Amino acid sequence: MRIIDAHTHPVFMHDGATPAAARRLVAHGRAHGIVKMVALGDVLVHGRLPSAAQCRRINDETAQLKRWHPDYFIGFCCLNPTLGARAVEREVERCVTQHGFRGIKLEISNNARDACMGAVMAAARRWNLIVLQHTWSQTNIHQRRFHSDPADTAWLARRHPDVSVIMAHLTGCGYRGVLEAKGLPNLFVDTSGAFPEAEILDFAVQEFGAERILYGSDLPIRETSVTVGRVLGARLTAQQRRLILHGNAAKLFRL
Repeated sequence: MRIIDAHTHPVFMHDGATPAAARRLVAHGRAHGIVKMVALGDVLVHGRLPSAAQCRRINDETAQLKRWHPDYFIGFCCLNPTLGARAVEREVERCVTQHGFRGIKLEISNNARDACMGAVMAAARRWNLIVLQHTWSQTNIHQRRFHSDPADTAWLARRHPDVSVIMAHLTGCGYRGVLEAKGLPNLFVDTSGAFPEAEILDFAVQEFGAERILYGSDLPIRETSVTVGRVLGARLTAQQRRLILHGNAAKLFRL
C-alpha cells in the first residue's frame, strides 16, 4: 500500500524542527506506507494573524524539511492574506522560486470569501499552485468572520474554476460539506479533521466519486494508523481506496 498524506504539520508548536525529529517522522510515515507528505507548516504557532516575517520563518522551516528529505516532503506556503497583495505575492514568489513549493496553505486569518483572497488566487494561478483552505462547519464553531465554512470554500472554488482548491477536514465539514463540494471539478476534499466518523467517507464517494478525495492525517494532531483506518474501514472498492490514498494526490501534485 502506497500513501500520499496531503495534510501534515511536521513542525507543530515548535516541535519537530530538528534533523532527528524529521528522521523520526519520515520513519513513522514509511512504516505506515506513506511515501510522501505534504508539509503545511507550523501555521498557528504565531496565532491566527502572523506577520510577514513570521510567515517567512514558518515557510523556512518547511523548506528546511525539504532540504533534509527532498524526496519525501512537498512544501506548501503559509500565508496571511490580510497582509495585502504585495506581501502575498512576494512570499509566494519566494517560496516557489527558492524552495520549489507546490501549494498555498491558508489557516484562519480570514474567511475564504474575503476580498483579500483575490491576491492569493491570482498568485496560485500565476504559479500553478494548489490552494488548501482550512475549513470547518461553522454551525458548531460560530467564528465565521475568520473561519471558513464549507459553503465559503465552495464559493472560493466556484469563483476561481481554474485554480485547484482543497477543502480541508472532511470530518469537520460534515455531510453538509460533502453536499457543498458537489459539482465543482476543481474542488478536492481531504479526509483529515477530528476522529473518524462512520459513513461520512462512504457518503462523499457516493455523492461526488472517489476522484476528488485525498487522504490527509493532520499529523501530529492525529495518529496515522487511525486516519488510515478511516479509509480502510469505509465500504470502498480497492480502486477507490487506491485513488484516495495515493492516485488522486499523485495526479494533483504532478508527481
